Amino acid sequence: MATCVKRTFKFRFYPTHAQAAELSRTFGCVRKVYNMALAARTEAWALRQERINYNATSAMLTAWKKTEELAFLNDVSSVPLQQVLRHLQTAFTHFFAKRAKYPRFKSRKKSRKSAEYTSSAFRFRDGKLTLAKMDQPLDIVWSRPLPEGRQPSSATVSQDSAGRWFVSLLVEDPAIQPLPVATRVVGVDAGLDHLLTLSTGEKITNPRHERTDRVRLAKAQRELSRKTKGSANHEKARKKVARIHARIADRRRDTLHKLTTRLVRENQVVVIEDLTVRNMLKNGRLARAVSDAAWAEFRTLLEYKAQWYGREVIAVDRWFPSSKLCSHCGALAERMPLNVRTWTCDSCGTTHDRDVNAARNLLAAGLAVSACGAGVRPQRSTPGGQSALKQETHRVTRGLPLR
Repeated sequence: MATCVKRTFKFRFYPTHAQAAELSRTFGCVRKVYNMALAARTEAWALRQERINYNATSAMLTAWKKTEELAFLNDVSSVPLQQVLRHLQTAFTHFFAKRAKYPRFKSRKKSRKSAEYTSSAFRFRDGKLTLAKMDQPLDIVWSRPLPEGRQPSSATVSQDSAGRWFVSLLVEDPAIQPLPVATRVVGVDAGLDHLLTLSTGEKITNPRHERTDRVRLAKAQRELSRKTKGSANHEKARKKVARIHARIADRRRDTLHKLTTRLVRENQVVVIEDLTVRNMLKNGRLARAVSDAAWAEFRTLLEYKAQWYGREVIAVDRWFPSSKLCSHCGALAERMPLNVRTWTCDSCGTTHDRDVNAARNLLAAGLAVSACGAGVRPQRSTPGGQSALKQETHRVTRGLPLR
């Protein structure tokens, strides 16, 4: 059964000098309004213990536009200014719900340059997008078609640090529907030598995109360090570094999209490990490689695609001893240093590839949890010597029914 999913389609475009100037002014006004509204809300709470909502900040924006000092806010479309106030309200909602930190002020140099236009502030006709305050449509590179007969509900224009311009169109896509039920299930172990190892024994090579461009990036960064800050040459060198970073990020994202799409299409259930990437980045020796592997982005892509297409993603607790547990007999090894890539079980004599064995244990633990609804944290040992989870995982690995 087809379902309408709101989906963002991102395209690159090439603005004229007038359009670029108009959008740059809009970015500056959006940042100004956001910072002023955040300062007003912070001051109201600090001095009067008063919570200011979106309606109050919207009224403030109207008053600001009437002052001589902030009259320039009238020169850009009012819709992006209203939208950024809604985004600030959302940020405070997440903060009070303890889902995020306190909102921070936007920086001219470090913050993302973007502006959101709702349907009342743009015109989309015959495949051409024209924004408010502009006389001609944007020169968009249509790399893929939009869903036929669907109109965008919002358009977000952004510029990255490399100077590239993008527009993201939010459209309802009726083509996304659950895939036919598959019979295959798979466990996935993330690593550095191999990006992913599947329970089927397949190993997917880690492309190491950052390492490929490391020499080129280091050279560009050395050139940047020798330029005088604020000069035109410094800006040119900065953009050169940003373009290299953008190239690395684009290739990494493309690889992850292809892998996650393949896993979702081929398998009904995908079991992964609940990794704390943030803590791993504190390891000075592995931080660069862990960051390049982008495990958090992999999980994000996998989960939303699984939700789209009727698949299931199960995350096994990070403390589950997937590498030390024998997938054949269920025995638990005492130690398993990272440099040990193959090992032999002392109980049954089975020789394991470390990563394949971990993927198989993750799959078994995930299926056991899915079937009985138990937790996947290691439990205290039973009188028989194995925890309840290990016993159930072992039964699934051997093809036995759950008890």
